[in-house]
Amino acid sequence: MKRKILIWPLIIMICLSAGFLLARYFEKSIVKETEIPTETTPIDNSLTEELGEVEDIPVSKIIHQVFLQSQLGKVESIPFIAGETTSKEVTKLWGESNTHSNTEVGEYIEFPDKDIILGIKNSMVFDIRSYKDDIKLVHLNELKDYREPDETKTYKDETTHQIILIYHENTNYQLKWVFPYPTDENPNPKVHHISVLNLSETMNQTINQQLSNLSLDEKIGQLIFAGISSTELTTSDRKLITQYKVGGIIFYKENLQNPTQILRLLKTIKETNSGNKYPLFLGIDEEGGRISRMPKDIQSLPSSLAIGNSNNVSFAYDIGRILGKELSTFGFNLDFAPVLDINSNPNNPIIGDRSFGNNAEVVSSFGIETMRGLQSENIISVIKHFPGHGDTDVDSHLELPTINKTKKQLEELELIPFKQAIHQNTDTVMIAHILLPKIDAAFPASLSKKIITGILRDEMGYDGVVITDDLTMKAITNNYTMEKAAVESIKAGSDILLIAHDFQNVEVAIQSIKKAIETGEITEEEINTSVKRIIQLKEKYKLNNSNVEKVNIEELNQTINNILNKYQS
Repeated sequence: MKRKILIWPLIIMICLSAGFLLARYFEKSIVKETEIPTETTPIDNSLTEELGEVEDIPVSKIIHQVFLQSQLGKVESIPFIAGETTSKEVTKLWGESNTHSNTEVGEYIEFPDKDIILGIKNSMVFDIRSYKDDIKLVHLNELKDYREPDETKTYKDETTHQIILIYHENTNYQLKWVFPYPTDENPNPKVHHISVLNLSETMNQTINQQLSNLSLDEKIGQLIFAGISSTELTTSDRKLITQYKVGGIIFYKENLQNPTQILRLLKTIKETNSGNKYPLFLGIDEEGGRISRMPKDIQSLPSSLAIGNSNNVSFAYDIGRILGKELSTFGFNLDFAPVLDINSNPNNPIIGDRSFGNNAEVVSSFGIETMRGLQSENIISVIKHFPGHGDTDVDSHLELPTINKTKKQLEELELIPFKQAIHQNTDTVMIAHILLPKIDAAFPASLSKKIITGILRDEMGYDGVVITDDLTMKAITNNYTMEKAAVESIKAGSDILLIAHDFQNVEVAIQSIKKAIETGEITEEEINTSVKRIIQLKEKYKLNNSNVEKVNIEELNQTINNILNKYQS
């Protein structure tokens, strides 16, 4: 009996030693496969760390991660960025490739052991193609169900027949999913490879050419987002489009009576604009809850606060999709939503339940998902009101609010949702009419170079479109002339001025900007930078002057009710 007791510790020690040696063997194998020099950017293994082995990863998670990475010019687990990584950096990391092919668009080099092909042009990686096993779990129909492509193309030669689903992720990157062409034997093929392409060089050349063909008046017009005065276009409204060639039109409840009238109004506007070089932004404040411009025919949606209180971030995404579907159904293309203000002041008269809550992470996650939902319906999302309206105690429609916070205090709360939305490639940011004297005592945020250029662009790295809140609000008109406000806002770094009321205000703003350019107070180069961003955004969302002839309100309301019932059950 004593001898048996002594044998068991020996057996346990042998098993532990074997297990340790086996673990060390696998550890070395894994390190050998993924090891990179310490001076490089670490490989992003977040997907496999979070979800486990490849065969256990939900396909929707794979697709979602591919889209997220592509928005940054990256492919999962590859330490290169399209448009930023040089050929020298590739060689330093992975060595020379033995397989090269020259094409009309650039040189392609293959790394079979990595399942990667890189496109190189002018010593810069512009195309990253991945043939990795996890990508190949995705089927054609699963991808289409997740998100419809912006374009679909086919390719065929003597040996290959492919269908290519193309997604325009932002102004810099395009994502392609390449599948074998569906057949009767294989109607739902698995992906062959993906391609993340940097578009900046080609797009810059195209847009620079377009800019050279624009007159100064046409450029200034693109900087203006104007309001109209009625349910039909007046003579002055038409002049905004035909003479001043404004870049966008905002609509309020008084402009929108019923579905038939809305379709007629949008059709008239698009026809009036058809002679101009660019389609119009057609924007509306459609947040859900108490901020809705749509007629009563459309089923109402819950407030952002109610959505935030649901504790279900998928609800926010679906609400964004519904908002986007509402707008695209009629022919609008831009929504001044979501609100990313944190409702930190219970006495706030302007935000309240328009915010997703008083917690930065809740506002960030729910706001970003709402933004994505809107974008999934090809609606431009304008996040607002930077740098944060949540701690004000007066209404900027009536007077200029003041927030006595330092930049450090803003960074600890108000700026968090905006910073996270920027990291998720938000397209457009609206600037608030709030005075922050500890940052800029002279100008409110909407006219402040310290806030727009200094904080938003330089420190937070945002390079998308900046639009002001309405410059006809009393926070501005009680303190500045329209001439002063328009010029100072452009100088501060705004790309678009929202002037929602009174034709004369638009005229004054345009004339003031033109005069400032002529005197050198504003350079035409600054105007070109803004117009370039605006054109890129319009082209990204493929804005056009095509009309919507009919809307099925019953079907739209049924879709809305289905979503609401889904989260109420």
